[in-house]
Amino acid sequence: MDVFVAGGCSWDSIVYLDSFPDRTETHFARDFQETLGSSGSGKSLNLGRLGVDTRFHAMIGEDRYGEAIRDRFAAEPVDFRFDYDPNGTERHVNLMNDAGERISIFVVSPTQEPDIDYGRLERWVGEADALVVSPVNYSRHLLPAAAEAGTSVWADVHAYDGEDEYYDDFLAAADYLFMSEEGMDDHRAFMREQIDAGKRLVVCTRGSDGATALTADGEWFEVPAAEFELVDTNGAGDAFFAGYLYGHRQGLSVETSLRLGTLAGGLAVSSRDLAHPELSPDRLADEYERQYGDEIGI
Repeated sequence: MDVFVAGGCSWDSIVYLDSFPDRTETHFARDFQETLGSSGSGKSLNLGRLGVDTRFHAMIGEDRYGEAIRDRFAAEPVDFRFDYDPNGTERHVNLMNDAGERISIFVVSPTQEPDIDYGRLERWVGEADALVVSPVNYSRHLLPAAAEAGTSVWADVHAYDGEDEYYDDFLAAADYLFMSEEGMDDHRAFMREQIDAGKRLVVCTRGSDGATALTADGEWFEVPAAEFELVDTNGAGDAFFAGYLYGHRQGLSVETSLRLGTLAGGLAVSSRDLAHPELSPDRLADEYERQYGDEIGI
């Protein structure tokens, strides 16, 4: 197994609107879908389609939404494992406007301390080259196992604000840290702090402004966002993460891996899925050549 992704799975209702409501009256959706959601799902789908040997564990409900999730992963190149959450399948309602902005409403929240066999998950951590975690509470219990096994930790703290103590364990354990600038007043200062604390790499996604990376030797990299038709921004950051990790596993440079991340993210937003239906190593290579006029050397 190359990568073990722990946590972050939901069944989402996506409501597409021309603009967010500003009055309490009847509104009509432009479109609507129910689909797989959340950070671990998005990362796993993209990694699997890029040929990375990926195992994904998540909590789902013993309900029709959990069944839909199992059916979805049965058709994907991902080794999906699960435990049942007594709360049922995590569910969100996402309101999306034409600018790609999102209002996410959690309608069913997961159990924060599930009664599961952590020993089984810890064995999977030891078998993987990389442990991928988002700030899902139960996944924090796997971080000591990664340290003991020497498995690198790739953590995505999303729109962390620099203060919330909930994220402390994930920040401390991360070897490779990904984040969004959305919650930060000064993302560069925070990135420097994290490198000084021993991170091998810190990457900050910046929406339409692209992405910034800082390496352990103090080198900065900036790449612009790739230009794709905007259909649905759900999953863009997770696709970016997967594209970068895919490049890293190929032994490619930081800059090239950042470019691959922006292309995977761009492909994701040009579809209504967390991963573009046609995503593959060949498709990503074709997009790289189209965008940058050069082969990526895979």
